[in-house]
Amino acid sequence: MNPLIGMPQGAEWLIILAIVILVFGAAKLPDLARGTGQALRIFKAETKGLRDDDEKKPAAPKAELNPADDVAEGEIVDERRENNA
Repeated sequence: MNPLIGMPQGAEWLIILAIVILVFGAAKLPDLARGTGQALRIFKAETKGLRDDDEKKPAAPKAELNPADDVAEGEIVDERRENNA
């Protein structure tokens, strides 16, 4: 594994934190963390809801396709053309 591409270690986290404080300001950090946490909770609740919906939904029976269903009433069909297709 290449040591240059990896997770930040102790000193790197401090540098990242210092840059975040400089960019957003110390007063905005709690609001930023609160908003991120709320968005994460909403995302988790929605994904759980989708999974629950998928589990509750019964499997739809597969319908057999009948070529005659695609033909309108009174329409003449050339069976030779359909058989060659």
